[in-house]
Amino acid sequence: MSKIQIGLVQMSCTSSREENMAKAIAGIRSAAAKGAQIVCLQELFTSLYFCDVEDYENFKLAESIPGESTDTLSKIAAELNVVIIASLFEKRTEGLYHNTTAVLDADGTYLGKYRKMHIPDDPAYYEKFYFTPGDLGYKVFKTKYATLGVLICWDQWYPEAARITSLMGAEILFYPTAIGWATSQDEATNTEQYNAWQTIQRSHAVANGVHVVSVNRVGFEQNGAMKFWGGSFVSNPFGTLLYKASHEEEEVTVVEIDTTKTDRYRTHWPFLRDRRIDSYQPITKRFIDED
Repeated sequence: MSKIQIGLVQMSCTSSREENMAKAIAGIRSAAAKGAQIVCLQELFTSLYFCDVEDYENFKLAESIPGESTDTLSKIAAELNVVIIASLFEKRTEGLYHNTTAVLDADGTYLGKYRKMHIPDDPAYYEKFYFTPGDLGYKVFKTKYATLGVLICWDQWYPEAARITSLMGAEILFYPTAIGWATSQDEATNTEQYNAWQTIQRSHAVANGVHVVSVNRVGFEQNGAMKFWGGSFVSNPFGTLLYKASHEEEEVTVVEIDTTKTDRYRTHWPFLRDRRIDSYQPITKRFIDED
């Protein structure tokens, strides 16, 4: 297929897993009713963003993958004939946890999972306390409608992750994410941060000649100290925004993308053709010091 209907579910969350799952399912149903064939949910959508604190009680939020959530969503995927991209807190075994996204095909088949590779540790984003870095490598998933590449939030800032996933054959890059503004910051700082976040992902679209879909949560959390900035968007392979969500509201939107544009952009702006792969070995170093 070349023209694909992409559903984005941007929502706020509560402390109730049941409420969050019900809202996500309602969003998926709404997107499907609007014609969506692939629906992406935001990062860790079954809970509040718990990584604002280091609290051992939060490990109780984790689940196996595949498991209860994927079983529930698989039935919805099969019923609605949609692909679902679902970001979850994975309990791999006792004492070993990951930030993981599962992909469910349109017939309900569990296609596999991607474990977040880049794990932040910043004020209000203490993810290293909870998540072991991914060890499955970068992943693509061949679904009924397209070959998808899935990365997660902090992965957004790393061109290497987008490049490798694109080189593996991803036709679309999806980024479930949870990022926001500290409400103590001034408006200029907030604007600059959002623009940087959007710009780096649009640059991945340009550099790799693929569509990028980024789905963020929205609303106040952390007792009002954090405002998740929404702003979910879709970029075409030349970095043009096809859609940008509100910073304030929950939204369920369906955007049509045309994957034939990849060939057009890659032939007119042949960045992949002109890559000097013989010269890139230094990229595997942490920093290039003088000898």
